[in-house]
Amino acid sequence: MDNSEKDWRGHACMLMAGIIWGLMAPIGKAAMANGITGLDMVLFRTAGAAVCFWITSLFVQREKVERRDMIMFFFAAMLSIVCNQCCFIVGLSKTSPINASIVTTTMPIFTLILSAIFMKEPITGKKILGVGLGVVGALILIIGSSSATSSDGNLTGDILCLLAQLSFASYLAIFRKLISKYTVITCMKWMFLYATIVALPISYGNISQLDWASIGIAIWAECFYVVFAATFISYILMMKGQKSLRPTVVSMYNYVQPTVSCIVSAAVGLGIFGWSQAIAIVAVFSGVWLVTQSKSRQQIEEERKKK
Repeated sequence: MDNSEKDWRGHACMLMAGIIWGLMAPIGKAAMANGITGLDMVLFRTAGAAVCFWITSLFVQREKVERRDMIMFFFAAMLSIVCNQCCFIVGLSKTSPINASIVTTTMPIFTLILSAIFMKEPITGKKILGVGLGVVGALILIIGSSSATSSDGNLTGDILCLLAQLSFASYLAIFRKLISKYTVITCMKWMFLYATIVALPISYGNISQLDWASIGIAIWAECFYVVFAATFISYILMMKGQKSLRPTVVSMYNYVQPTVSCIVSAAVGLGIFGWSQAIAIVAVFSGVWLVTQSKSRQQIEEERKKK
């Protein structure tokens, strides 16, 4: 498989993951509005995905993981799963949804900077312009969908949401070599196992007080979507995309989520799709395209060798 085909598949995987995550917001919020707390959902996601990945691992070829890499998987899980999910969910419970959504636009910026530090990736004009277009487009969508009745923000909540973006951006920039070394299933089964071990004592108090009998079938169906589709399937897609795409490109697909939310809201009659939304979507995907067209460190080094 040549690089162009791998890149094409990587983009397709990230686009599908972004769509699934975009649909998770209204579905997950519906579940958490009917008896499921944020920490309950974190444990459901980590433990449920861990079970799915370990069962799947029984049907694929087993890989031997080096002892040093087992330790690295632990830290990768802390950044990409535990810190990211716990900080964002707790932060969302303290601040307004509009503030939390605005903060998520910082992840590609963090990734751009961290990739330059840890991977020596160049910060080119196309990358800066692409990230900027994505931020503008996402903000237009988010602010346009907010209402005057939205609750006020909270500094602590905003900071926690910001830390969630920083933790995931750090994971993208630091652990690409580790992720490229093993198959998706091997990476995910260990990372989600570690995440479950850490999340269990944090969430146990909430889970022990959960009124299981009051949870209806519809709520369980919403939880199933969050665990199976928005965690198990989407993390497989994200990992496949991460193997062939640069961290900054992967992070740019974060802007697909508000785009999907806007389109779905308009489709079901919960929102209006106008010129501002259309311009915002064009800006988002133009930004993604510009970042993909920017040159990587490897491309720049190859060009220098030819001169």
